[in-house]
Amino acid sequence: MTNPLLTDSPLPRFSAIEAGHVEPAIHELLDGNRRQLAALLDDGAEGWDGLVAPIERMHHRLARAWSPVGHLNGVMNSDALRAAYNACLPLLTAYHTELAQNERLCAAYQRVLDQEGARLEPGQRKLLENALRDFRLAGVSLPTEQKQRFGQVMERLATAQAKFDENVLDATNAWSRHLADEAELAGLPANTVQRARQAADAAGREGWLLSLDAPNYQAVMTHAENETLRREFYEAWVTRASDQGPSAGQWNNTPLMAEILALRHEAANLVGFASFAEYSLATKMAHEPAEVLQFLRELARVSRPAARREFEELESFAGRTLEAWDVAFHAERLKRVRLDVSEEALRPYFPLPRVLAGLFTVVTRLYGVRIVARTDVEVYHPDVRYFDIVERDGTPRGGFFLDLYARPKKRGGAWMDECVGRIRIADSSALPVAYMVCNFTPPVGEQPSLLTHHDVLTLFHEFGHGLHHMLTRVDYPSVAGINGVPWDAVELPSQFMENFAWRAEVLPLISAHVETGEPLPAEMLKRLQGTRTFQAGMQTVRQLEFALFDFRLHAEYTPGAPPRLYETLAEVREEVAVVRPPAFNRFPHSFQHIFSGGYAAGYYSYKWAEVLSADAFGAFEESGVFDHATARRFLRSILERGGSRDAMEAFVEFRGRKPEIEPLLRQMGLAA
Repeated sequence: MTNPLLTDSPLPRFSAIEAGHVEPAIHELLDGNRRQLAALLDDGAEGWDGLVAPIERMHHRLARAWSPVGHLNGVMNSDALRAAYNACLPLLTAYHTELAQNERLCAAYQRVLDQEGARLEPGQRKLLENALRDFRLAGVSLPTEQKQRFGQVMERLATAQAKFDENVLDATNAWSRHLADEAELAGLPANTVQRARQAADAAGREGWLLSLDAPNYQAVMTHAENETLRREFYEAWVTRASDQGPSAGQWNNTPLMAEILALRHEAANLVGFASFAEYSLATKMAHEPAEVLQFLRELARVSRPAARREFEELESFAGRTLEAWDVAFHAERLKRVRLDVSEEALRPYFPLPRVLAGLFTVVTRLYGVRIVARTDVEVYHPDVRYFDIVERDGTPRGGFFLDLYARPKKRGGAWMDECVGRIRIADSSALPVAYMVCNFTPPVGEQPSLLTHHDVLTLFHEFGHGLHHMLTRVDYPSVAGINGVPWDAVELPSQFMENFAWRAEVLPLISAHVETGEPLPAEMLKRLQGTRTFQAGMQTVRQLEFALFDFRLHAEYTPGAPPRLYETLAEVREEVAVVRPPAFNRFPHSFQHIFSGGYAAGYYSYKWAEVLSADAFGAFEESGVFDHATARRFLRSILERGGSRDAMEAFVEFRGRKPEIEPLLRQMGLAA
């Protein structure tokens, strides 16, 4: 029987993919790639067409087969799939390390750049420059023994990071709160209560059952009048996969965090860097650790005084000292009093079908493409939908799977990932396809999913990533879409898109009352816009806490000594935080961005890219939100270029100058 991971079908055949297919497919592809690479080098293949293009096709084929495996492991997790996924991680890591440490291949790429560089396209030259940089970062010139050790470190790191993720998922799924007394539900939104009732019914229990997914957690922390319930949810959430809380020790990530930090530091040392922070910056826009720390501390200097004032005001409003589990609840109350607006009051105005239709209209008006639903594409869950992106004349441009609701066995958070990358090399061609994933509250009964404005921002954010992937015009997978983009620039298109969800020109397109169809009233729209700067100082220092903790942890690591996880966190909080969490807080144990995601020594990039995105959106504020010429320039300079051009050069081409921080400070209400 044909392995569905090895077929040439344009999109994954999800129903045919079984856990048993994964390892045989990956083994076959890796073995085939190794044979092909050896033949190319032994036969003396040279030049872009003779060497680089065939290797790009190899990379694309492997990525296309692995993509549905990694995706399903995140959104439809099962024991069998998890085992297959984990078995392949070291195989893939070893393969990629082999490639990056291949001296003959490195020399051949250097010859291509030396001999053909002058007549290659800019994207082709950037691909070669990136590849040569990555050869160096993988220790291509190291002695054999050190090369082998680097490979061993990277394999173990991939396995440890995957286990970190699994522990967080398992700890999240393991906890729930059963409520028998309706009074305990006071303040919770109606859809949260109804969903909890359905969950209890499904479990054969009376009353209400609240799981520990993101929508429930956010609802409880923001709206539950029952402080005991808030504290229980808070403790369960911030102690996941740790030595504290209701599952203390059961999925404890403590040893994994120590191992991950040690492995990263060793890998960085092996290839000549003093720390993993320095190693991380080798592929980013920022160049030196001091540059990152100065940037973060300058933002802290501006935002912390405002954050202190905001927190003092919040405690004064609440009439008491606030614990960490009280902050979101009282902040929501203060927002209602001051701005006469609340996230829950806004929900009826943001039914998901209306928000999607409006988002698609925004994209059409900006970039001249249409987004068309398709029902003939196989999906992996009944909640998932598929859409094509087409030019005005119907020419296909790309597509995406949309998976928006929280459910068991699905990783929390929101993300965009590559399903198929764009390629157009010789007889190989494919249009880009994305996975777009969120964890919104599912529809309840006959009513569609109702979003908070925060949810709307999340959807716009991920769609910005998706546009970066799907609208690329680059034909070479390694620098197409988000590939090859520096990590501290990759958030530019996503954060840029969030700006539209605040604008008076856009909000009528994405809002309509679920019962009456009336758009968001002008007065409510104005009040909503006022929330953008509400507690902006507190929000900023919270992100700075995460960013400084991450960067310092990797920059200051001392081999042979226990990692200074909580000492570093305490020092960072002393420097920037205004809300002090309780002693049992174990936030790092579920900090997936840095311990299992791609943001290690790079979490600062959210704030770095906010500077870029606020400044980029300033061009639209100057010329008009839907100004065709400005949108066309952004499309051509940023979205279509992918990683084929230096990120700063691309920004300067669009904006006419280097980025400035003032637009972000104005946006946050901190300019003064």
